[in-house]
Amino acid sequence: MERKEVVTMKGWPMTLIGPDIKAGDKAPEFMVLDGTLEEVRLRDFAGKTKIISVTPSLDTPVCDLQLRRFNHEAAHLKHDVVVLNISMDLPFAIARFCTSAEIDRAKALSDHRDASFGTMYGVLIKEMRLLARSVFIIDKEDIVRYKEIVPEQTNHPDYEKALSALAMITGRVK
Repeated sequence: MERKEVVTMKGWPMTLIGPDIKAGDKAPEFMVLDGTLEEVRLRDFAGKTKIISVTPSLDTPVCDLQLRRFNHEAAHLKHDVVVLNISMDLPFAIARFCTSAEIDRAKALSDHRDASFGTMYGVLIKEMRLLARSVFIIDKEDIVRYKEIVPEQTNHPDYEKALSALAMITGRVK
């Protein structure tokens, strides 16, 4: 399934591949890789609330800041909430970035091999084989409770809106 006119990159319209996941939908299973090439799946975080921060490439300033922001926020979350960052960056590049940027709370993961996350969540950009900047929050029962796909990929997501939604989902009203 292809969706047009959802996102732009520097003003140029892009095509997203995959379904239009909505709040209330069952979160699709996916498989990505960590920095050591180990497979990581949604089910690995069963029983936890998941914040999934999606970035096109950690080698760009906005993506860099997005992961740093969610890593910072992760320090203030309870043990039953996990922060994942998924990009198409190579696992080795992600590991190097996390070391140099001191990312120690968020788990940075690569969808490079199979684009499993991108196609299952409808955020794979056809023209660039990158993931569209977005944020998903999935509750402990694996139901999508919040979704933001940033319309212009060079812009930041609405961090405050996402964190407020997380507070409501976890019962920790912000």
